[in-house]
Amino acid sequence: MKEDYYEILGITKNATATEIKKAYRKKAVQYHPDKNPGDAKAEEMFKKAAEAYEVLSDADKKARYDQYGHAAFDGAGGFGGGGMDMDDIFSQFGDIFGSAFGGGGGFSGFGGGQARVKGSNLRIHVKLTLEDVANGVEKKVKVRRKVQAEGVTYKTCGTCGGRGQVTKIANTILGRMQTAATCSACGGSGQILDKRPSGADAHGLKVTEETVSVKIPAGVEDGMQLKVPNKGNEAPGNGVPGDLLVAIETVEHTTLKREGDNLHYDLYISLSEAILGTSKEIDAIGGKVRIKLESGIQSGKILRLRGKGISSLNGYGSGDLLVHVSVWTPKELNKEQKEFFERMRNNDNFEPKPEKSDKSFFEKVKDMFA
Repeated sequence: MKEDYYEILGITKNATATEIKKAYRKKAVQYHPDKNPGDAKAEEMFKKAAEAYEVLSDADKKARYDQYGHAAFDGAGGFGGGGMDMDDIFSQFGDIFGSAFGGGGGFSGFGGGQARVKGSNLRIHVKLTLEDVANGVEKKVKVRRKVQAEGVTYKTCGTCGGRGQVTKIANTILGRMQTAATCSACGGSGQILDKRPSGADAHGLKVTEETVSVKIPAGVEDGMQLKVPNKGNEAPGNGVPGDLLVAIETVEHTTLKREGDNLHYDLYISLSEAILGTSKEIDAIGGKVRIKLESGIQSGKILRLRGKGISSLNGYGSGDLLVHVSVWTPKELNKEQKEFFERMRNNDNFEPKPEKSDKSFFEKVKDMFA
């Protein structure tokens, strides 16, 4: 069982954003690889602290975690698939370390070395049908990304000596001050281009088209964003590839409307069908389903087909399919039909007689959202 994120950082659920950041920085400094070279346990604690901070520092993720625990992120990308590597942590949270390790926040590794630059992220849109959303799907997408050209070589940057940073010392009224900044010559990678193959850009990269497989879990919603690690643009030298960010775009279904994990279907029946009863075939995920309508069914009746909705993104079963019955009243009648209803106008059997079991509109809405 995974450890509680609050316990990892040593804070309570009521901790403020500032307290969360402060607690994470304390843990990051304590278990930083530069302070614990070769210590596998320290590396694991360092990763756990970063995982906890990634969730608790985001208001939306924190709310989901507080409600569902670790299950909130199962199968939804991010840490759910096994955690970040060290390059992810330093690329996203390096600024939090401040000057505790030379002011750079870069990862020098357990055995030393230069900082590693991360390539830029790429973003694509993927359109999904309601069936894709309900069942989950694997999409093959073509991505144009920058990769290191074949035959390219790099050499140590002469400006920073391979450190990726340059240090400056200035005399001020407060004394001698030392500052560190990213090397402008190599962009922080510690390396510069040595041999540039034909077709490569100034960084030794070339554009290539690649087919990437994207696993999309069931229950995703329009506007959500998934991450495919290391499928963005590569970085020069020994840099880390960026990520491929997949924005979800859902295609509207012709008859089914989604609301959370539930689906809604409007079913119109004739007056005679409402009086005599009938059976109807309606749309559902995976095909048609047949439902039976009892005689005397009232307009506004909501039939609930349990488990026929969308699978929960958090793994808590599936929603329901709610069928909203509406009795269609004809606008025009022939002479014979009019005479029949004239005779029934004052018939006691046609007088509205709602029973206690017949719920009001507001009660139906309340039940629907319960």
